[in-house]
Amino acid sequence: MTAHQWIALIPAYEPGPELPELVHQARRAGLEPVVVDDGSGEAWRETFAQLRENAAVVTHERNRGKGRAIKTGLAYIRENFAGSYVVVTLDADGQHNIGDALRVCQAAQEQPDALILGSRALNRKDVPRRSRFGNAVTCRVYRLVTGLSIQDTQTGLRAFSSQLLPELAQIAGERYEYEMRVLLHCARRRIPVRELPIQTIYIDNNAASHFSTVKDSCRVYGEILKFSASSFAGFLVDFGLFSLLVSLTGRLTVSNVCARAVSASVNFTINRTLVFKSKEKLLSAALQYFAMAAAILLANTLLLRLLADGLGLNRYIAKLGVELAMFSVSYFVQRKVIFRRRPKAQPQPQRETR
Repeated sequence: MTAHQWIALIPAYEPGPELPELVHQARRAGLEPVVVDDGSGEAWRETFAQLRENAAVVTHERNRGKGRAIKTGLAYIRENFAGSYVVVTLDADGQHNIGDALRVCQAAQEQPDALILGSRALNRKDVPRRSRFGNAVTCRVYRLVTGLSIQDTQTGLRAFSSQLLPELAQIAGERYEYEMRVLLHCARRRIPVRELPIQTIYIDNNAASHFSTVKDSCRVYGEILKFSASSFAGFLVDFGLFSLLVSLTGRLTVSNVCARAVSASVNFTINRTLVFKSKEKLLSAALQYFAMAAAILLANTLLLRLLADGLGLNRYIAKLGVELAMFSVSYFVQRKVIFRRRPKAQPQPQRETR
């Protein structure tokens, strides 16, 4: 292997006629293609057999999803390539320019500690509407969760050095949600994410894409949606109990503290078991959670008194405003500290052929 091998990893499921040409162009440009057949089936067997002249082909016997296909390809690369190298992932539908792939590889080689994204200009009118809308929503969600701004969170053209490969290979996610989790992981671990502008190509209005707008979008936004639902359930308990106690006692602080204590217990149970599915020890997670809850309660109470007693706002409106302000703080602490996920062991490919 050369000192700086560049490897093109291409996950493919029921690919169109663009894939053989993509592999040929990658080989001709000096890239080493590795193609993962993600359970395309008998009808595509001949297509992948022909690719073996120019690429390593790894096969899933059944469709397992883009995230799993990428991780299977990464496992193959770790076993078969040595020294320093750069991996670039490309979509199999021919919508990535090889010249752009070389540019992101060069950037990854120069910045081996960073993830390099090939970012498309998705605000153009010729971009399919679902792609523009999906990326706009995802970018805003990512910014809400991490505080970082990325122009194209859904790009499949990503390059990174061999030093990042072991870490990226262990991130959870089997399908399209894997790529979003990579970005979230980079934000949590403070891995730099760099963007390079690339050509925006959509063939036949992106008809070859296997992305399910509803099903796969739910996977991508699932963690945020689950957390929001859990927080809303806790909010209903908190606000309902707060309103009841205030009406019975007229005491703002005591009502807020009691309501928060009950709702925090409800929220902790839901988040630990259903949202983050944490395997952290119960006592450890509980101590961290209630320390966070106590800090948020203090801030919550001080803000509530400031708005209601100091500024004269309606108590119920002040309560709503304070709860909204505390939502993001609670999410960040729980997602990144209390219920953080441990990496899963990486399974080996089912079958490898060269």
